[in-house]
Amino acid sequence: MSNVLEFVFDFASPNAYLSYKVLPPILERTGASLEIIPCLLGGIFKATGNQAPFSAYGHVQNKMHYEQKEMQRFIDEHSLTAFQFNPHFPINTLTLMRGAIAAAEGDAFDRYINAGLAAMWESGLKMDDPEVFVQAMNDAGLDGQALLERTQDPAIKAQLIQNTEQAVERGVFGIPTFFVGDEMFFGKDRLQQVEAELKR
Repeated sequence: MSNVLEFVFDFASPNAYLSYKVLPPILERTGASLEIIPCLLGGIFKATGNQAPFSAYGHVQNKMHYEQKEMQRFIDEHSLTAFQFNPHFPINTLTLMRGAIAAAEGDAFDRYINAGLAAMWESGLKMDDPEVFVQAMNDAGLDGQALLERTQDPAIKAQLIQNTEQAVERGVFGIPTFFVGDEMFFGKDRLQQVEAELKR
Protein backbone atom coordinates (compact mmCIF):
# COMPACT_ATOMS: atom_id res chain seq x y z
CA MET A 1 0.00 0.00 0.00
CA SER A 2 1.26 3.47 -0.89
CA ASN A 3 0.72 6.12 1.76
CA VAL A 4 0.92 9.04 -0.69
CA LEU A 5 -1.75 10.23 -3.10
CA GLU A 6 -0.30 12.49 -5.78
CA PHE A 7 -2.79 14.94 -7.27
CA VAL A 8 -1.83 16.57 -10.59
CA PHE A 9 -3.67 19.83 -10.16
CA ASP A 10 -4.77 23.05 -11.85
CA PHE A 11 -7.41 25.46 -10.56
CA ALA A 12 -8.75 25.67 -14.13
CA SER A 13 -10.65 22.39 -13.81
CA PRO A 14 -14.00 22.39 -12.02
CA ASN A 15 -13.49 18.67 -11.53
CA ALA A 16 -10.26 19.41 -9.67
CA TYR A 17 -12.35 21.43 -7.20
CA LEU A 18 -14.94 18.68 -6.88
CA SER A 19 -12.27 16.01 -6.41
CA TYR A 20 -10.37 18.02 -3.82
CA LYS A 21 -13.50 18.51 -1.75
CA VAL A 22 -14.20 14.78 -1.46
CA LEU A 23 -10.61 13.67 -0.77
CA PRO A 24 -10.51 14.22 3.05
CA PRO A 25 -12.57 11.14 4.00
CA ILE A 26 -10.61 9.02 1.51
CA LEU A 27 -7.35 10.18 3.04
CA GLU A 28 -8.72 9.51 6.52
CA ARG A 29 -9.91 6.00 5.66
CA THR A 30 -6.65 5.05 3.98
CA GLY A 31 -4.18 6.91 6.17
CA ALA A 32 -2.65 8.41 3.02
CA SER A 33 -1.11 11.86 2.73
CA LEU A 34 -1.91 14.20 -0.14
CA GLU A 35 0.75 15.68 -2.41
CA ILE A 36 -0.59 18.33 -4.77
CA ILE A 37 1.50 18.83 -7.90
CA PRO A 38 0.76 22.23 -9.51
CA CYS A 39 0.74 21.92 -13.30
CA LEU A 40 -0.64 23.96 -16.17
CA LEU A 41 -3.61 22.30 -17.82
CA GLY A 42 -3.14 24.33 -20.99
CA GLY A 43 0.42 23.07 -21.22
CA ILE A 44 -0.73 19.49 -20.77
CA PHE A 45 -3.32 19.92 -23.51
CA LYS A 46 -0.77 21.45 -25.87
CA ALA A 47 1.78 18.71 -25.26
CA THR A 48 -0.70 15.85 -25.68
CA GLY A 49 -3.06 17.24 -28.33
CA ASN A 50 -5.95 16.99 -25.89
CA GLN A 51 -8.80 19.50 -25.58
CA ALA A 52 -11.23 20.53 -22.91
CA PRO A 53 -14.55 18.66 -23.24
CA PHE A 54 -16.46 21.84 -24.13
CA SER A 55 -14.06 22.34 -27.04
CA ALA A 56 -13.83 18.74 -28.15
CA TYR A 57 -17.51 17.85 -27.75
CA GLY A 58 -19.29 21.19 -27.61
CA HIS A 59 -21.11 20.37 -30.83
CA VAL A 60 -22.46 17.09 -29.38
CA GLN A 61 -25.29 18.57 -27.36
CA ASN A 62 -26.56 15.28 -25.94
CA LYS A 63 -23.11 14.51 -24.55
CA MET A 64 -22.76 17.97 -23.07
CA HIS A 65 -26.16 17.72 -21.41
CA TYR A 66 -25.26 14.33 -19.99
CA GLU A 67 -21.90 15.58 -18.67
CA GLN A 68 -23.72 18.39 -16.87
CA LYS A 69 -26.12 15.85 -15.37
CA GLU A 70 -23.24 13.66 -14.17
CA MET A 71 -21.55 16.67 -12.58
CA GLN A 72 -24.77 17.61 -10.80
CA ARG A 73 -25.17 14.04 -9.53
CA PHE A 74 -21.67 14.17 -8.07
CA ILE A 75 -22.37 17.56 -6.47
CA ASP A 76 -25.63 16.29 -4.97
CA GLU A 77 -24.09 13.02 -3.75
CA HIS A 78 -21.38 14.83 -1.84
CA SER A 79 -23.46 17.89 -0.81
CA LEU A 80 -21.05 20.32 -2.48
CA THR A 81 -23.59 23.11 -2.30
CA ALA A 82 -21.01 25.92 -2.38
CA PHE A 83 -19.97 25.04 -5.93
CA GLN A 84 -20.96 27.32 -8.78
CA PHE A 85 -19.69 27.26 -12.32
CA ASN A 86 -17.44 30.25 -12.90
CA PRO A 87 -19.15 32.75 -15.22
CA HIS A 88 -15.75 33.79 -16.65
CA PHE A 89 -14.81 30.23 -17.66
CA PRO A 90 -12.41 29.42 -19.22
CA ILE A 91 -9.90 31.35 -17.13
CA ASN A 92 -6.18 31.53 -17.75
CA THR A 93 -4.74 30.14 -14.51
CA LEU A 94 -1.06 30.84 -15.21
CA THR A 95 -0.80 33.38 -12.38
CA LEU A 96 -2.76 31.17 -9.99
CA MET A 97 -0.56 28.16 -10.72
CA ARG A 98 2.69 30.11 -10.41
CA GLY A 99 1.32 31.44 -7.14
CA ALA A 100 0.78 27.85 -6.00
CA ILE A 101 4.44 27.10 -6.65
CA ALA A 102 5.40 30.17 -4.62
CA ALA A 103 3.02 29.28 -1.77
CA ALA A 104 4.45 25.74 -1.65
CA GLU A 105 7.83 27.20 -0.65
CA GLY A 106 6.37 28.40 2.64
CA ASP A 107 3.72 27.23 5.09
CA ALA A 108 0.72 28.74 3.28
CA PHE A 109 0.21 26.13 0.56
CA ASP A 110 -2.98 24.58 1.94
CA ARG A 111 -4.52 27.99 2.61
CA TYR A 112 -3.56 29.11 -0.89
CA ILE A 113 -5.13 26.05 -2.52
CA ASN A 114 -8.34 26.51 -0.57
CA ALA A 115 -8.42 30.25 -1.31
CA GLY A 116 -7.87 29.73 -5.02
CA LEU A 117 -10.51 27.02 -5.29
CA ALA A 118 -13.05 29.08 -3.37
CA ALA A 119 -12.38 32.13 -5.54
CA MET A 120 -12.69 30.13 -8.75
CA TRP A 121 -15.52 27.72 -8.01
CA GLU A 122 -17.52 29.25 -5.18
CA SER A 123 -17.24 33.01 -5.63
CA GLY A 124 -16.93 32.93 -9.43
CA LEU A 125 -14.10 35.46 -9.53
CA LYS A 126 -12.07 36.36 -12.62
CA MET A 127 -8.80 35.11 -11.22
CA ASP A 128 -6.70 35.97 -14.27
CA ASP A 129 -7.17 39.63 -13.33
CA PRO A 130 -4.16 40.63 -11.17
CA GLU A 131 -6.20 42.99 -8.99
CA VAL A 132 -8.82 40.31 -8.36
CA PHE A 133 -6.08 37.82 -7.57
CA VAL A 134 -4.44 40.12 -5.01
CA GLN A 135 -7.75 40.94 -3.34
CA ALA A 136 -8.85 37.30 -3.15
CA MET A 137 -5.59 36.26 -1.53
CA ASN A 138 -5.67 39.21 0.87
CA ASP A 139 -9.21 38.25 1.86
CA ALA A 140 -7.92 34.75 2.66
CA GLY A 141 -5.31 36.16 5.01
CA LEU A 142 -2.42 35.83 2.57
CA ASP A 143 -0.17 38.53 1.12
CA GLY A 144 -1.67 38.83 -2.34
CA GLN A 145 0.76 41.42 -3.64
CA ALA A 146 3.80 39.45 -2.51
CA LEU A 147 2.41 36.30 -4.14
CA LEU A 148 1.71 38.19 -7.36
CA GLU A 149 5.27 39.50 -7.43
CA ARG A 150 6.64 35.99 -6.85
CA THR A 151 4.81 34.76 -9.96
CA GLN A 152 7.38 36.67 -12.02
CA ASP A 153 10.35 34.86 -10.46
CA PRO A 154 12.16 32.85 -13.20
CA ALA A 155 12.64 29.94 -10.79
CA ILE A 156 8.88 29.81 -10.10
CA LYS A 157 8.13 29.89 -13.82
CA ALA A 158 10.66 27.14 -14.50
CA GLN A 159 9.27 24.91 -11.73
CA LEU A 160 5.74 25.08 -13.14
CA ILE A 161 7.03 24.19 -16.60
CA GLN A 162 9.05 21.31 -15.16
CA ASN A 163 6.07 19.98 -13.19
CA THR A 164 3.93 20.08 -16.31
CA GLU A 165 6.50 18.37 -18.52
CA GLN A 166 7.11 15.65 -15.94
CA ALA A 167 3.37 15.03 -15.62
CA VAL A 168 3.08 14.53 -19.38
CA GLU A 169 6.06 12.17 -19.30
CA ARG A 170 4.19 10.09 -16.70
CA GLY A 171 1.19 9.78 -19.01
CA VAL A 172 -0.99 12.66 -17.85
CA PHE A 173 -3.36 14.10 -20.47
CA GLY A 174 -5.82 16.05 -18.33
CA ILE A 175 -6.79 17.14 -14.82
CA PRO A 176 -7.66 15.89 -12.27
CA THR A 177 -5.15 13.06 -12.47
CA PHE A 178 -4.04 10.99 -9.50
CA PHE A 179 -1.09 8.68 -8.90
CA VAL A 180 -0.77 5.97 -6.30
CA GLY A 181 2.79 4.84 -6.84
CA ASP A 182 3.02 4.19 -10.57
CA GLU A 183 -0.72 3.65 -11.01
CA MET A 184 -2.49 6.56 -12.74
CA PHE A 185 -6.18 7.42 -12.41
CA PHE A 186 -7.95 10.18 -14.35
CA GLY A 187 -11.08 12.03 -13.30
CA LYS A 188 -13.24 12.46 -10.22
CA ASP A 189 -15.18 9.35 -11.17
CA ARG A 190 -12.12 7.17 -10.49
CA LEU A 191 -11.83 8.07 -6.82
CA GLN A 192 -13.23 4.71 -5.70
CA GLN A 193 -10.44 3.05 -7.65
CA VAL A 194 -7.95 5.48 -6.10
CA GLU A 195 -9.12 4.50 -2.62
CA ALA A 196 -8.93 0.80 -3.44
CA GLU A 197 -5.37 1.22 -4.69
CA LEU A 198 -4.38 3.15 -1.56
CA LYS A 199 -5.69 0.25 0.54
CA ARG A 200 -4.00 -2.42 -1.57
